[in-house]
Amino acid sequence: MQYQLADLFESVVDKVPDRTALVSNRTLTYRQLDERANQFAHHLRASGIGRGDHVGFHMKNGTEFVEGMIACFKIGAVPVNVNYRYVEDELRYLYDNADLACLLFDAEFGGLVTQVAPEINTFRHFVCVEGDFGNTARPDGTVEYEAALDGQPTTNAGLTDGRSPDDLYMLYTGGTTGMPKGVMWRHEDLFFAGMGGGNPVGEPVSRPEEIAERISLEWATKMFAAPPLIHGAAFLGTFIGFFQGSTVCLIRDYTGHGVMSMIQEHGINTISIVGDAMALPLVEAMRETDYDTSTLGIISTAGAVMSESVKDRIKQVMPNSYVLDSYGSSETGYNGSATDDSSTDTGLKFRVTARTTVIADDLTIVEPGSDTVGRVAQSGHIPVGYYNDEQKTAATFPVIGGTRWILTGDHATVDADGVIHFLGRGSVCINSGGEKVFPEEVEAALKSHERIEDAIVAGIPDDKWGERVGAVIELRASGGDTPTLEDVQAHLSTRVARYKVPRDMVIVDKCLRSPAGKPDYGWAREVLAKAAANA
Repeated sequence: MQYQLADLFESVVDKVPDRTALVSNRTLTYRQLDERANQFAHHLRASGIGRGDHVGFHMKNGTEFVEGMIACFKIGAVPVNVNYRYVEDELRYLYDNADLACLLFDAEFGGLVTQVAPEINTFRHFVCVEGDFGNTARPDGTVEYEAALDGQPTTNAGLTDGRSPDDLYMLYTGGTTGMPKGVMWRHEDLFFAGMGGGNPVGEPVSRPEEIAERISLEWATKMFAAPPLIHGAAFLGTFIGFFQGSTVCLIRDYTGHGVMSMIQEHGINTISIVGDAMALPLVEAMRETDYDTSTLGIISTAGAVMSESVKDRIKQVMPNSYVLDSYGSSETGYNGSATDDSSTDTGLKFRVTARTTVIADDLTIVEPGSDTVGRVAQSGHIPVGYYNDEQKTAATFPVIGGTRWILTGDHATVDADGVIHFLGRGSVCINSGGEKVFPEEVEAALKSHERIEDAIVAGIPDDKWGERVGAVIELRASGGDTPTLEDVQAHLSTRVARYKVPRDMVIVDKCLRSPAGKPDYGWAREVLAKAAANA
């Protein structure tokens, strides 16, 4: 047995075969989930898809998504996430860039797939998950998912040969600040960096056999991976749950009432979300309906900042739940958790793993307590690099002092105790008259306004300052006067430095975010630039 994701999953199946593993569009025990994954793995093999082939997942959450990923892990194929909100040109880029050999897609997206797929010469096989979507378009030769499983063996006989910790999983970044990039992870590295080595809150396992050995036969936690599985947080959360022998719940379309209903119905103990955009619908649902959340102990957020104002609202409606703010990215996995005094108002602070530090622009490690601004970096279990991008890989994964590092886009300082003070993502940093403005800080300050529900901050070209700060805001549904730019500026005057205060503001019906809740900064820049041009 080795640190290969299929090996690890099968060891859990052997330990608790009849425990409920997955609750989504169907409910499956660990044995049933494994058997369906085996059937799909045999189908892929019979269709000429095998080790090293890239399999795209163009679909929303469902058991088929999880079954398909496990099937790929069983035969050494490489799962690749496809953002289901992409339009034709974006899909064309990703399908081509990822060299997809096979595509598993929901019938809901059959029209787009049929338009784009014939232009991609690497495709050899298509599998469609049917549903009541009213879309019958399919690429030629497409096989229906349940038909693909029909008649295939339910055992893993013949599927275990050649497995290796070096087998790959590929996670495409969101692409909100540039073209999406495929982050290539070895199974072993992803297991330790992204899944906590089987124990995110304690000591990782020292042998792969320990995964099954540590699982209790008496009880199991119930975890809710709420974001779309195309997002790394949901994928990692799902398999963290599996490797603890937990029951994992998924929801196809994220709504506040849908999530709260599942928490109440299934007695969820922990839920993972991504920042304010996913937290706010839960707060509103709780205010409209008195859901029973007595079983919910932890609300874990990662991948986007959760503002203090939203945390306060969560505490008001779910006082028994604790918000765990984690820090990580597609390229690093888990880096650490927020300190008790971390706040979007006073500064984001994270106590990080031993593999995480801050590296200055001259590629030296920042001395703790020096106030030098650098980029967050991680060594040890890190990705192989970016797929089809040697130049970007070389720049992002440098070797420093004989150690290979991943340099994230996150700027930070490190205090004398080793706590990292997060400043923001450098790729969206606004340079106004030589001053750096990190959007995350201003967005959090904006959302403390009683009338602002959501906000995305971006730079606008300016003849004098190079860039000036602009804000796209979404108002709360509750009544009240619509705030003017002057009102918002006055509100921010005691919360952020003057040069960080937006000089332009556009009110929209809805701030555009990814399916997982990450802000679309490219969209915000376009909205602000258009408004400025019209003005």
